[in-house]
Amino acid sequence: MKMGLYIHVPFCNSKCYYCDFLSFSNLNLQEEYKKVLRKELINYSTKIRNCKIKTIFIGGGTPTVLAPNFLREICETITKYFVLDESLEWTIEVNPNTLTNEHIEIFKNLPINRISLGLQSIFPHHLKNIGRIHTFEQWENCIEQLINAGITNINTDLMFALPNQSLEEWEQTLITVVKYPITHISAYALIIEEGTPFFRQYEKGELELIDEKLDREMYNSAKIILAEHGFNHYEISNWSKNNLECKHNLVYWNCEQYLGVGLGASGYLDGVRYTNVLDLKKYIASNGEISKIQEVIEPISPQMSMEEFMFLGLRLIDGVKFEDFEKIFGESLEKKYKFSIQKWIKQKALVKTIDGIKLTPYGIDISNQVFTSFLE
Repeated sequence: MKMGLYIHVPFCNSKCYYCDFLSFSNLNLQEEYKKVLRKELINYSTKIRNCKIKTIFIGGGTPTVLAPNFLREICETITKYFVLDESLEWTIEVNPNTLTNEHIEIFKNLPINRISLGLQSIFPHHLKNIGRIHTFEQWENCIEQLINAGITNINTDLMFALPNQSLEEWEQTLITVVKYPITHISAYALIIEEGTPFFRQYEKGELELIDEKLDREMYNSAKIILAEHGFNHYEISNWSKNNLECKHNLVYWNCEQYLGVGLGASGYLDGVRYTNVLDLKKYIASNGEISKIQEVIEPISPQMSMEEFMFLGLRLIDGVKFEDFEKIFGESLEKKYKFSIQKWIKQKALVKTIDGIKLTPYGIDISNQVFTSFLE
């Protein structure tokens, strides 16, 4: 069996104003965190010794904010204790102001073959307004360093619907970024999440957001511009070149098994979803014992699995396949969700393909409504 592996590094230099991910700017406990993380990895390696790891994603936080030795030891633990698939995709998240020559050397000497670079915008005022502490020029330098090191599978994260952002600024960001040798773009609309600085500003009426019409115009312009420059739109918010889709995210969207290791990480293993403790001191006190780290354990029923198959699978531009559903669940997708399918086809949000169903462009715009209808 093959599966994915996600590793959470909850440290960063500073927290962006929109970010609700589990992360801290205090780096004092990174050494203790590394020791526990290594033990947790080793403990999981004995639990899944008959499995191959086909994708690895080290995210956060900002993994490269830590001392290079931290990353080296974690990566060497993985290569020593896990069986890695021959076609392994190994991604590390990088912020442009944190990449060093030492990190590059680590990437070159280990099977790390994909980098995900956060950019969000090319404009200094937007970067400042959302709490990013890097520049577009630093992003450019990172691209050059990575290409020179032979790492050519590079994703860049972009954001639209930023406060006071114009359509022209968003299109200029896209047109500029696609000129660089990157293979993947993730483009997400700003969402105001509870507990973030942006949420507090929004509650006080201090944050001016763009309207939904402009939001959709920005999304549609991304589809047009990226298609014109050879990017394939394969998931609602993701585009790739040269068939280099993010294999790790496809593990999630295809409802496959994956380990989640580290503070607050979630995993899906043997029909059970788990989430690790959110308290850093508790995590460190666990000494890497899985039973002490897993805080929420939820067996996934067949009904829940069907629902996840639908709302995750429909995120993919190609949609879900009738044969895949029947193979997994032993019943017909068209019979199981007959009324929801008919409803959304009638409203032109879903369309039937030769072998399944998928969202229409209008369906993508109202995708959350469509997904909700498959939750019973």
